Amino acid sequence: MAVGVFELFSVGIGPSSSHTVGPMRAGAVFARELREAGADGGPSYLDRVASLRVDLYGSLAATGRGHGTFTAVLLGLEGFEPEEILPDQVEERLTSIAETGKMNLAGSLVLPYSVEEMVLHPLTVLPRHTNGMTFTVFDSQDEVVHKATFFSVGGGFIVREGEEDSAQKELDESKKELPFPFRTAAELLGRCSSKGLSISDIMLVNEKASRSEEEIREGLLHIWSVMEGCVESSLKREGILPGGLKVRRRAPDWHERLLKEDKDRDPKYWQEWVNLIALAVNEENASGGRVVTAPTNGAAGIIPAVLYYALNYAPGMENATQEDKDDVVVKFLLAAGAVGVLYKEQASISGAEVGCQGEVGSASSMAAAGLAEVMGGTPAQVENAAEIAMEHNLGLTCDPIGGLVQVPCIERNAIAAAKAINAAKMALWGDGTHRVSLDEVIVTMRETGRDMSSKYKETAMGGLAVNVVEC
Repeated sequence: MAVGVFELFSVGIGPSSSHTVGPMRAGAVFARELREAGADGGPSYLDRVASLRVDLYGSLAATGRGHGTFTAVLLGLEGFEPEEILPDQVEERLTSIAETGKMNLAGSLVLPYSVEEMVLHPLTVLPRHTNGMTFTVFDSQDEVVHKATFFSVGGGFIVREGEEDSAQKELDESKKELPFPFRTAAELLGRCSSKGLSISDIMLVNEKASRSEEEIREGLLHIWSVMEGCVESSLKREGILPGGLKVRRRAPDWHERLLKEDKDRDPKYWQEWVNLIALAVNEENASGGRVVTAPTNGAAGIIPAVLYYALNYAPGMENATQEDKDDVVVKFLLAAGAVGVLYKEQASISGAEVGCQGEVGSASSMAAAGLAEVMGGTPAQVENAAEIAMEHNLGLTCDPIGGLVQVPCIERNAIAAAKAINAAKMALWGDGTHRVSLDEVIVTMRETGRDMSSKYKETAMGGLAVNVVEC
């Protein structure tokens, strides 16, 4: 189906959308196929399964341990979906698998299997994408019962091997059903101009092709509530982040200090609060907590931080009612989602494919667009805000130390949130005309990612990942 706001903003668990959410989703699809085969009266796959093999390729194998890929795959193969599983369930199941050496395949077949049995191919990249994985189940005679290869292509999206063309065809067909389809920023601005609508309006009309306006509003407010819940959960945690880097959680201490220093919410502290929200979300993500992919887990703190700014520091919000604030949330996320569609369809939001410019850069661009929209920007100013934010994230590498979504990822979200706010303000001081278009920047990001050395695309083989001692 056409990429929409609820595909770009989905609930999952940390620390990575492409390395945790995507692999879990792929495992869940495979588990569902095992359960459903034979449901029509034919032979059941599960009745024949005696063993399981999991092969992970490229970036999934190279940084999978730090990104939670291995355990996410196991949970998916047990039948858990990233949108529904809770952190307590994650801990319970992983503890059980570690202690017993057995998993519950498709939720019904107890099978001896553990993380250590996964077959890793860090230097082998399958043709479709660096984030490849193959699941195979065998019978007692070692004959293949069922096999499937999936690619996690960023933001929790997955593609099955052999179905790439049909998936693209389905996308193209579904876009034809939209009232105002667009693939480029130029097309989006053309729709706004011809219909006299804002960018968020165009996105809303398209979303209404598959949901009622009430469902859209409720869904987006739920997304915001999960973002807020993520911050609240993070502020209750203290100590060291998991993974071995000994990175100390800062959000709880910063929050306590801000409550003391900024009792009256002085506007001069806006950046400290924005930094806090971004850090809190990404510390929760690094802990494997419940987050919203926005559009990825590695960049999950940017949009919540900028939306927090919009609700608390944007002009006119001083006396806003709750309904007014809900309107801002909906409008912000719709406009941000429209820009996210452009990146997803023209380039990539996968760090393993184009570097961190595709994750943090895209999120910063989306956030800038959302803020410019709710601050009264014209479609041209909103497009300009998105362009400014991405232009100054071009070439951003993805080189997490130890393969963990911690350094430089957590601070990078706070920096990118501030960039988004500045980009929106700069665009609103102009009239929307500018020399470089958003489409040109998106194409440049895609080409830069293609030219970027694989060392800097989520492989932990270059940059900070090799130049900083882990312990």
